[in-house]
Amino acid sequence: MEVILKEDVANLGHRGDVVKVADGYARNFLLPRKMALQATLQNKAVVEQMKTAAARRSASEKAVAEELVTKLEPVALSFTRKSGEAGHLFGSVTSADIAAALEAKGFEIDRRKIQLDESLKTVGDFTVAIKLYREVTAHIKVTVLAEASAEVSADAVAEVAEPVAEEAPAAE
Repeated sequence: MEVILKEDVANLGHRGDVVKVADGYARNFLLPRKMALQATLQNKAVVEQMKTAAARRSASEKAVAEELVTKLEPVALSFTRKSGEAGHLFGSVTSADIAAALEAKGFEIDRRKIQLDESLKTVGDFTVAIKLYREVTAHIKVTVLAEASAEVSADAVAEVAEPVAEEAPAAE
């Protein structure tokens, strides 16, 4: 059976493609889920109109994405996290953290568009890719810094504890 795909289907084709599939696959999977239409002359005409509208929409979305890339390229984010002696973080910087930081700077970017292979778990400078559209990717600089640990010495703790100990017997 020939069907026209209404959306991208893995290992089959992209939206608007006319593909030949098994009758059962079309009848039991694609058609009930509204992922495809039967390939009739009337449906082919409707799909051609949908393709031209999608091409126009795609061109405008790509232009918006390219404009956003020019605004994102100079952005540099900095995160301060607790870390161990070797520069390994206690925790990590995730795509959700980066998305929140970008939102604070006025950019609404979905965290799923941020291309991190794995969370940033060490101190240092990183370049993170943000896939805004099919062929449009922005790269931002992310710096992960070690939190300045305020080490309290044992002497300082002892000095704080002594006056409290002296006041307690006087109160009796």
